[in-house]
Amino acid sequence: MGIVTLGVSLAVPEPHGGLLQQRRLGFGDSAAVCIPAHVTLLPPTEVPVDECPAVEEHLAAIAAAGRPFTMRLSGTGTFRPLTPVVFVRVVEGAGECGLLQQRVREPGGPLARELPFPYHPHVTVAHGIAEEALDLAQRELAGYEASWTAHGFALHEQDGEGVWRLRREFRFPTTAAPAARLPHQQTAARRPQTTA
Repeated sequence: MGIVTLGVSLAVPEPHGGLLQQRRLGFGDSAAVCIPAHVTLLPPTEVPVDECPAVEEHLAAIAAAGRPFTMRLSGTGTFRPLTPVVFVRVVEGAGECGLLQQRVREPGGPLARELPFPYHPHVTVAHGIAEEALDLAQRELAGYEASWTAHGFALHEQDGEGVWRLRREFRFPTTAAPAARLPHQQTAARRPQTTA
């Protein structure tokens, strides 16, 4: 039985995503070539190939129940000394990301799993590089600000070269269904007007 490595993320759109990816490369983190700027909703997870349709159905249902929300990034943080990571902080939209990732990993679902650390939405800008380069990333992006409206999330698959490839996007509904008119409103609309 074949196995694929999947991840679910919320993309950082252009021009912000490309800028952060280039900055990550500039700090010496070559992983940026394989990983577009994103907020993780599900870390790399191995899934049997024949379960992929159930995974996509599960994610489509989550997206259908969601709605667009504001994402705002501001400043930097780090997971050091626990892990050698510097990131841009999510200061608005973190709650929505938290709910989404819980739904993605819900018990009994096709992507159910425990996380090794508590969930903390962020955008990685340096990982596993020299301490001096991590310090530089944290310092140079300390004033970084960006915001956008998140309209959905995406499923990615890691290929044999370690590159994350888009498998499918899942969009939130953009408009609510029009409310049904109440019977008395419909009757009133047909009632002829009289003059006083």
